[in-house]
Amino acid sequence: MDIGSELYRKTLLTISGNTLVERLTVKYGGKLAAKFIASQELQPALEVIRELNRKGIMVTLDHLGEGIKALSEASGYREEYIRLVRGIADAGVNANVSLKPTQMGLALDAAACYSNIRAVVREASASNNFVRIDMEDTPYTQATIDMVKRLHAERLTNVGTVIQAYLHRTRADVEDLIASGVNLRLVKGAYKEPAEVAFQKKSEVIDNFKTIIRMHLDRGIYTAIASHDDNIIGWVKAYAAEKGISPEKFEFQMLYGLRMNEQARLATDGYRVRCYVPYGKMWYPYYTRRLAEKPANLMMVLQNMFR
Repeated sequence: MDIGSELYRKTLLTISGNTLVERLTVKYGGKLAAKFIASQELQPALEVIRELNRKGIMVTLDHLGEGIKALSEASGYREEYIRLVRGIADAGVNANVSLKPTQMGLALDAAACYSNIRAVVREASASNNFVRIDMEDTPYTQATIDMVKRLHAERLTNVGTVIQAYLHRTRADVEDLIASGVNLRLVKGAYKEPAEVAFQKKSEVIDNFKTIIRMHLDRGIYTAIASHDDNIIGWVKAYAAEKGISPEKFEFQMLYGLRMNEQARLATDGYRVRCYVPYGKMWYPYYTRRLAEKPANLMMVLQNMFR
């Protein structure tokens, strides 16, 4: 990444890790976080999904939470996700599900985490829905991949994961997961990682991102491309047109609260678009990663603060 944007990202992520900053933000920043968070409860989030669906936009619904301190919290998240999956089915909306492994206990007990995630995936399978296991920072990369492959081996194939282009290991992981039939969400990556495991230059991340996108499109594999970058979106559209790849073979994914007009425009233009919609009370880690992505996000929040 370029020096300025990378310095901004690392600085904001470091500041956001301060306990006092977190307490003050959680206490006073809820209304500002609403820019990126659909609601704190499930039913209002389902109404947001209905509105997005009316615009031709599909959804991934995420109940916020990560880095729990007790397995009892994981059990609570498991039950909320089962309720979420049933809520999607009952509402008849076009949405699948996204969850984080640490939210389900990965950092505390890998076996319990697997059991919790498996229960959610089985519930989703009963209503022909799909679960995306998010990829967190590198201490959990291999464990997340192993869980997804194990679920597939148990014939629970309605589950996929996320691959981050900024990691050195990514191309090998993509080859492995494609061979295992795992559906992937392709992203640049949003965590603070050292040079030993991740590319630090923006040009290197972009090159690797395009490589893993091509690895999917060239093989006719359905491709989920998560990016707000006009250059990436334009490149995908041009590459697909050049290779005669139908828009039905890929989808663009963006985050709730960011470039909503562009999401609607892409859908109107005939592209498949999926919006990542988070809800819940544990919004602080997600919110700070959104602000850290680029200075424009922070400026938008500050402008709203002083209006």
